[in-house]
Amino acid sequence: MLAAARRAAYRPAVGQVSGVADGPSGRILLVEDDPAVMTLTRDHLERDGFHVRATGDGVTALDSLATEPPDLVVLDLRVPGFDGFEVLAAVRRLSDVPVVVVTGRSDELDRVLGLEMGADDYVVKPFSTRELAARVRCVLRRARPPREDHELCFDGIVIDPVTREVVVDGRLVPLTSREFDLLHFLAASPRQVFSRAQLLRQVWSSSPDWQDAATVTEYIHRLRSKIEADSHEPRWITTVWGAGYRFEG
Repeated sequence: MLAAARRAAYRPAVGQVSGVADGPSGRILLVEDDPAVMTLTRDHLERDGFHVRATGDGVTALDSLATEPPDLVVLDLRVPGFDGFEVLAAVRRLSDVPVVVVTGRSDELDRVLGLEMGADDYVVKPFSTRELAARVRCVLRRARPPREDHELCFDGIVIDPVTREVVVDGRLVPLTSREFDLLHFLAASPRQVFSRAQLLRQVWSSSPDWQDAATVTEYIHRLRSKIEADSHEPRWITTVWGAGYRFEG
């Protein structure tokens, strides 16, 4: 009865929810009732550049959603107060903010129901914080597709997709068409690690079948020789051993 009263009292306030982007990575509302998991998850997401607001129950989560609209919600479906499904239903009635739900390994029905209710993705406990962060970035990219005409500006480098020009420390750097495509793709998702296979699919999408991983390695080498002050100690495009490459924004 008390829970029902709290829900009824809350509904008018949530009606004002609207998502607002904030910064290059975005704001995350983390709803998790296990203090250890909350701390670990929040710390990892913040190290990845996200601003995280964490809460341990559904009622506070909806209050936070209304007062500080996030760019994405990470929602454990088993939280007290409003349970996760009630929170998800309230979010979907009133907002299109992306939601990544967290479920137990054996709760297949919860995962299916969460997706049917409008969740954008899910992770299963126990989960890797690295996997969660990757899924969050993927969902945010889908929710906010990059503008093709938007300059990518960082401290010391500017990448202009309209003129297809790259300026490094005030110096115009001539690149081939493929070199530019590779640099622009990496820079559009700063600190996101892409394997060579992923880069082949995304940058060489029209002809990936007759290319191989060595092609990506060669083009990374060419790019570094043109944009890096020291290609042996790169500032912009770094290697993540065993995983791939990333752009250090």
